[in-house]
Amino acid sequence: MFRRGLFYAYLTIYLRHYLGLSVTATTLFATLPMLVNVLSQTFIWGRVSDRFQLRRSLMVTGEVFAALGTVAVWYLHRLPDTPRIAGFIIIFGLTVVELFWSMSNISWSALISDLYGEGQRGSIQGRLTSMGGLGRIIGIWVGGVLYEGLGRHSAGWGFYHGDLFFVASGVMLISTLPLFLLPEGGIKSVAAPASRDLSISRAISGNLNIYFIFLAGMLMINFGRNSIAIIFPQYLTSASGPAVDSRTLSLILNTQSAAIVGLGWFAGRICRRWGTSATLLTATAAAAVALLVLAGSDRLWLIYLASFVRGAADVAILASAYELASIFIPPLQRARRFAWFNATFFLSWGLPATLIVGPLVDYLIAHGYLESIAYRISFGLAAGLVVVGLMIQGWLLFSIRPRSSFNAFHRWTGQPDKKISDNGT
Repeated sequence: MFRRGLFYAYLTIYLRHYLGLSVTATTLFATLPMLVNVLSQTFIWGRVSDRFQLRRSLMVTGEVFAALGTVAVWYLHRLPDTPRIAGFIIIFGLTVVELFWSMSNISWSALISDLYGEGQRGSIQGRLTSMGGLGRIIGIWVGGVLYEGLGRHSAGWGFYHGDLFFVASGVMLISTLPLFLLPEGGIKSVAAPASRDLSISRAISGNLNIYFIFLAGMLMINFGRNSIAIIFPQYLTSASGPAVDSRTLSLILNTQSAAIVGLGWFAGRICRRWGTSATLLTATAAAAVALLVLAGSDRLWLIYLASFVRGAADVAILASAYELASIFIPPLQRARRFAWFNATFFLSWGLPATLIVGPLVDYLIAHGYLESIAYRISFGLAAGLVVVGLMIQGWLLFSIRPRSSFNAFHRWTGQPDKKISDNGT
């Protein structure tokens, strides 16, 4: 998450304002890598992880190769004389790096379910998200300092001369050290704690149609809330908008991260107290409201407030959605099925920006709209996508009752359940 704080906050500005790419073109640095990430999780690393029950080994290998690849991307983008070509070298280079990074993504998703039982996973996911938020805060702060070379150089200096690439790569290498303290993972090493999950999973995961509806809802929610991640810094730094400098930009983005850090430690408790489904729906509604606030005003205090609400909603959505997904997924298919679930999240960082909000902003600017207004209209559209996802999940969680297990559904929605027998009935 340190690396994401660096790259997603500042690389979009570097590509747009320093290398001269269009708004839509800048979104490709998230879209193409995330497509590769999802495809490789689904068809390569998920199958490898389940086949050999490897988790830790894939995490370490993926982080090491991603770190080395990040440095290679910086070197290659310095070779051409044309700025636009350099920008596309970064985009396609990061796409190759993501092939290796996806090894780590799928493995930690499966490892959490390997090591922790139902009821614990939301808490663990919330705490990990909190730690990730802390990494994002540090990454955004370091990025703000290095982007202009400690304030001594022009904007974009930190990327062009490689400081941001080198720091991101170094942190990824350091992050592999604590991974060696983890067990390898896999269901064979934790058969006893997983036995209760097995009965619950059999009851609910037998109906793939319900799981696909759940994934469709998560796709819309994630597409809406993350579609503005790349263009939001562009809006904040635009001359016709708030026009903030890199330091203020880091403060705004870190307001969102601070909410993630603070709430992450309590996400599991919230899920248990409110119920997992109620937590998901409430957080989704909050995310939609925050986007509408950004669409309706450019006042800085409202932008800070909306950023805080977005962060709080992010961690609650991640924790509750992961808890629900883990119940749907049979243990023997964890890596492969989590690849589907992860796809709804990873694709949301780039695909809706490239296909929806990016082209919308370019179209509106080309037709005479003020740049800041074009961005804010796209925020409103993003809120609409979140609302569609909210409707899908609301219909699923409150209208559909899996016939195979009444008790399993009550456990799924966070309500007290009766005794569940060994065969899941």
